[in-house]
Amino acid sequence: MNDILSTLKEDGSFTTLLAALKKAELEDQLNGAGPITLFAPSDQAFSRISIENLMSDPDKLHSTLTYHIVEEQIDRAGIEASESIYTLNGKQLTVHLDVGQYKIDNASPVTTDIRCSNGLIHVIDNVFLPKFSGWYCACC
Repeated sequence: MNDILSTLKEDGSFTTLLAALKKAELEDQLNGAGPITLFAPSDQAFSRISIENLMSDPDKLHSTLTYHIVEEQIDRAGIEASESIYTLNGKQLTVHLDVGQYKIDNASPVTTDIRCSNGLIHVIDNVFLPKFSGWYCACC
């Protein structure tokens, strides 16, 4: 079984996420021992924002990407049972449950519980956009 980073690389749908993780120097975070949960926006999800603006600001890039990483393993059932999830950047994601479907902040799950040697990946349909002091990242 591959670690999270290797799984993303093999899939082929996460080239933007992988480039951003490399630029933010977060690759080691995803191939470490874990346990980790990664909410992974696909290339299609990244196409909805201006990735150039995000990639040009190292602090916002790092903060945005660490908003997608949780330092514990949380499966779909654990997410659905939560009201919020604390991320690596210290902020919390809000979970909204409605008639058996859930949304986390501004994203819905596409694929959940992809098992890796060091945790889980949940593919999401949008990029989580953390609030920065006095500024909300619309990234567009």
